Amino acid sequence: MASTGGGPKAGYTTSSISTKEPVVSVDWLHSNLKEADIKVLDASWYMPHEQRNPIQEYQVAHIPGALFFDLDGISDRRTNLPHMLPSEEAFAAACSALGIENKDGVVVYDGKGIFSASRVWWMFRVFGHKNVWVLDGGLPKWRASGYDVESSASSDAILKANAASEVVEKIYQGQPTSPVTFKTKFQPHLVWTLDQVKENMENKTYQHIDARAKARFDGTAPEPRKGIPSGHIPGSKCVPFPQMFDDSQTLLPAEELKKRFEEADISVDSPIMASCGTGVTACILALGLHRLGKPDVPIYDGSWTEWAMEPNLPMVGSSS
Repeated sequence: MASTGGGPKAGYTTSSISTKEPVVSVDWLHSNLKEADIKVLDASWYMPHEQRNPIQEYQVAHIPGALFFDLDGISDRRTNLPHMLPSEEAFAAACSALGIENKDGVVVYDGKGIFSASRVWWMFRVFGHKNVWVLDGGLPKWRASGYDVESSASSDAILKANAASEVVEKIYQGQPTSPVTFKTKFQPHLVWTLDQVKENMENKTYQHIDARAKARFDGTAPEPRKGIPSGHIPGSKCVPFPQMFDDSQTLLPAEELKKRFEEADISVDSPIMASCGTGVTACILALGLHRLGKPDVPIYDGSWTEWAMEPNLPMVGSSS
């Protein structure tokens, strides 16, 4: 089984799950769901062409007690790039609005299995919250295991989700907000900028892995966002994110994960950084590498969308 319990069956404390493991199993979460210092977040997000509405799906069915974390709402409002990392102040205010405390263990899931939840796992770690895990297999695994879901058309959680997005907007507009209770500590080594990627292209200190599908990487299939050519950043290697999973969308065991990276000519003993289309699925590669004992894999936040929109940057296999 790729799924791991990651801790005892009951009696949760923040020290009872190892942060060396990036995921917890649905069985573990079911046993610990009612613990006061466990916060469960539905962080479902979908590609634009999928035409799925995550907040509506949350209202129809979610893990009991789960809050909704809006990946697009809790983001940087100063850029036209989608769901970029918010400021430290904005993230702290959003978490405070959601009622998340520093003492909490945070379990993040999504509606696909392991997809956007990994991005939110990374965001919490970027801002210094280490007690965060992805639910292995997500909502599909939870439901397949026979565990209950609940619906809520107008719940307190929806109000909190809206309040979190609104407080982020207020901060970027310089407006006063409610007192912030969630404390952050920014970890700059976990997020890379375009300039850092350009520098690495020259000095090759880090191996660069790209989580997008091979056809997009090669420039033979279009990008899902209009106006963005496909192709890849020179020197990067393609490790499509589904290679991290077994058939049930749970994270592969360490020995299998290592094989997947080695097959792509990536040495897990040397530094690695990851990118993708807009910084979401790169975090899945970081999740897999975390299981292999590499907790400090940086994500290029702007990823291919930012790179391809910048004039005069080198691109391999570029196809409009």
